[in-house]
Amino acid sequence: MSIFTNKIVVITGGSEGIGKALVDAFLQQGAKVATCSRNYDKLYSLQSSYPGKPLMIYTADVSKEQDCLNFMDAVIQSFGTIDILINNAGVSMRSLVSEVELDTIRKVMDINFWGTVHCTKFALPYIVRNQGTIVGVSSIAGYRGLPGRSGYSASKFAVNGWLEALRTELLDTGTNVMWVCPGFTASNIRNVALNKEGKSQGESPMDESKMMSAIACAGHIITAIRKRKRSIVLTFTGKRTVLMNRFFPSLTDKLVRKFFFKNGELVK
Repeated sequence: MSIFTNKIVVITGGSEGIGKALVDAFLQQGAKVATCSRNYDKLYSLQSSYPGKPLMIYTADVSKEQDCLNFMDAVIQSFGTIDILINNAGVSMRSLVSEVELDTIRKVMDINFWGTVHCTKFALPYIVRNQGTIVGVSSIAGYRGLPGRSGYSASKFAVNGWLEALRTELLDTGTNVMWVCPGFTASNIRNVALNKEGKSQGESPMDESKMMSAIACAGHIITAIRKRKRSIVLTFTGKRTVLMNRFFPSLTDKLVRKFFFKNGELVK
């Protein structure tokens, strides 16, 4: 029997990518899962693939406080409590600071940072009561600012700092707070990343085939939850970037610039 059997697991952004892989994995381990997304059709398709399984779906935009409150209320009505919350919903962006509209950065912050704050705040009493786990799916961009992703980097730095503060506040409660920082992971996040005008760019500038799969990423996250880790950094490139940025920041500036730019233009 899995330690997650009959645990109530809430996953935001569960209709695709890492979120969907987490929904799949937790259901297979006997958990009762609730997930939300802005896309009802994808949620319905996900639920239809698990007939008879304890999977609750809910249409919500995590950038909206009321949506998050309604989602958590619906989870409590369906399952009675919450043991694990995984703040996975997020959006990226791709635009230079000199060109991006400020509303694009606000939108990224509202989804990535405020979405985490909203959902965590409303789920917190139940998780603390159960000595459960709160997870933020962050990014290497939460340790190292990435060009063309200024708003995304800011949001992930904010998530890491906010969860670290919360973790410290809850140290004596038996509640675990963890942030997960994947390197590049194959998912739809770059296809729907916001351009300078705040619209989905529609394609990925990266070679997705060379990235860690969403399934593998979800496996690492579940293992870290089981071991009640503080934080994890995934992929060799991700670990190397965080380490080099800590000890050789000026050199890392140049290497990151070289990776993302070609002939003075942002190409990745």
